[in-house]
Amino acid sequence: MPTEPITVSIRREVDPARISEATAWVQTGVNLANKYPGFLGSGWVRAGESSRVWHMLYRFADEASLEAWEHSAERSWWLSTGQAFVESERSRRRSGIEGWFDEPPTGSVPVAGGAGTEASDPPPAPPRWKQAVTIWLGFFPVNLVFSYLIGLAPGWGEVPLWLRVLVTTLVLTPIMTYWVLPVITRSLRRWLAPRAR
Repeated sequence: MPTEPITVSIRREVDPARISEATAWVQTGVNLANKYPGFLGSGWVRAGESSRVWHMLYRFADEASLEAWEHSAERSWWLSTGQAFVESERSRRRSGIEGWFDEPPTGSVPVAGGAGTEASDPPPAPPRWKQAVTIWLGFFPVNLVFSYLIGLAPGWGEVPLWLRVLVTTLVLTPIMTYWVLPVITRSLRRWLAPRAR
């Protein structure tokens, strides 16, 4: 069964008085993860110059390689060395297009007993068929309207097919990503991820 790369997104609150230590600590973690098979890259940014909030991402080729890193002795050691300045942590896993269907992370989870304690896993993403239906519900009307309007442009029918498809996808991809899908996923939230009673 083919597997997909998995990206882990982490939001950490770090003592702003210990920026130098935290920076070195983060780089040490990246260097350690980089030695593991399946590691595809990582990155981190601070929300602002004096902010407590740091956003970190790392990506592995599949679930098995991610699990090997997350359960490794090196990672446990590394997390323990940040205990003095990492105050809270929240993590989320994403694969494929599931990020469109995630609830936005809010708040933070206190790190009890040290920086190595992570937030519990987020609720699972909706089934793929529900994701496909949601995307189609947005894409069909937007594509239909765009195709109709652009078809009214003089000479559009003589434009080569590859160029018409290129223009259509260049215009519709940001519209779908930034406006249509967020509205549709919010509207269908209860259907996509029904809450357990």
